[in-house]
Amino acid sequence: MNLNEYLESLRGRRIGVVGAGVSNLPLIRLLAERGIDVTVHDKSPGARRAELDALGHVEWVLGEGYLDKLDYDLLFRTPGLHPDKLRPGLGENTVLTSEMEAFFELCPCPILAVTGSDGKTTTTTVISEILKASGHRVWLGGNIGAPLLDRAGDIRPEDLCVLELSSFQLMTMKKAPRVAVVTNVSPNHLDVHKDMAEYVTAKRNIFDQAVQPETVVLNADNEITCSFAPEIKGELRLFSRRERVERGAYLENGTVYLDGEALMPAEDILIPGLHNVENYMAAFAATRDFAPREAMVQVARSFPGVPHRIELVRTLRGVRYYNDSIASSPTRTIAGLRSFRQKVILIAGGHDKLVPFDTLAKEMQEHVKALFLVGETAEKIRGAVVSAPGYDPEALPVAVYDDFGQTVRAAAAAAREGDVVILSPACSSFDRFKNFAERGETFRGIVMQLEG
Repeated sequence: MNLNEYLESLRGRRIGVVGAGVSNLPLIRLLAERGIDVTVHDKSPGARRAELDALGHVEWVLGEGYLDKLDYDLLFRTPGLHPDKLRPGLGENTVLTSEMEAFFELCPCPILAVTGSDGKTTTTTVISEILKASGHRVWLGGNIGAPLLDRAGDIRPEDLCVLELSSFQLMTMKKAPRVAVVTNVSPNHLDVHKDMAEYVTAKRNIFDQAVQPETVVLNADNEITCSFAPEIKGELRLFSRRERVERGAYLENGTVYLDGEALMPAEDILIPGLHNVENYMAAFAATRDFAPREAMVQVARSFPGVPHRIELVRTLRGVRYYNDSIASSPTRTIAGLRSFRQKVILIAGGHDKLVPFDTLAKEMQEHVKALFLVGETAEKIRGAVVSAPGYDPEALPVAVYDDFGQTVRAAAAAAREGDVVILSPACSSFDRFKNFAERGETFRGIVMQLEG
């Protein structure tokens, strides 16, 4: 079925959409422009309502009770809301789906999909860059960039599609990609998922289908992803920085190998950090059937990285300022800290996802010279740090602030020539910001305003 046929199949049916945010806005627009009536449920759509009302065919259910009655033939959910929150209001015969699930049904070309707790955006982007450098026409989307359902009619069978998939997008997925990559799995989003088991199950859903992916790429160094290996029915490829793997990529004596053959020195990868070596190894294993090795090496040596991921913002009076706002989990912040050969001045804190900070606190003693905290989790992180075995307040001073800008400026004031100041929050941004990008842009703006 192509996009036009799919849209025609919706005509005359009762269609509902939960959420008028980024992921569903193109879907609502597409339905309305095709003359298909749709009812949108949203607590508060803001300025988007006027835009959609101008198209016609859009009705609204707003306010606190917007999820009370969801009796439709087909209901598209937002990936940011747990499906269980929708079930009490569902009609007896309502089919629950999503923009992403519909795209999987309609996409005419092979899909390479990436999920994981950390590193999935960089890995997804690197895969896309390698494929483009190999001459392919590539569509990049999912949890990164723009939704692609409304573009499905423009995609050719010979193209390639690369998707980043979150645990929330995967929870009700019913179709597998051609290539599935799981970068790692560690505690994350436990403020939304029922428990760790549900979170792991959602990640597993990228391959746990009746028709499995042709190829699955797993992190051999991660206990949870490694446990997935016996379940794989297609070709299993691994990546590891600790041991040799027969199929896939590994790091040995500073050299990256692919399928047992030396590919490139790890130090030639432009973006810093051992975790980015892991991201590249995952991408190399995923693109092996679609790209020559020359393209892999070319991208690794030239790609500057994704914004908000250990992004050098500025060097001022010999102090380097890095924006790692994407680091919304302790494991991601630990990876960022390990990217530097020196102790750094760290700015951390944000929304509490109910993830423990004990392991991060231990790492800070080795990698952080001064810690500046802000946000909901500031006191929680401070408590973990000062309670860690061997903590020395002289070696690692900790300061807590109420205001984000004040925190950044205090960290800058404490820095001396040769220092590194990095925003790597270890928490999501939702206590103060719309998303991690807004947090990173705010940090960049404050740093750029610092007087030389």
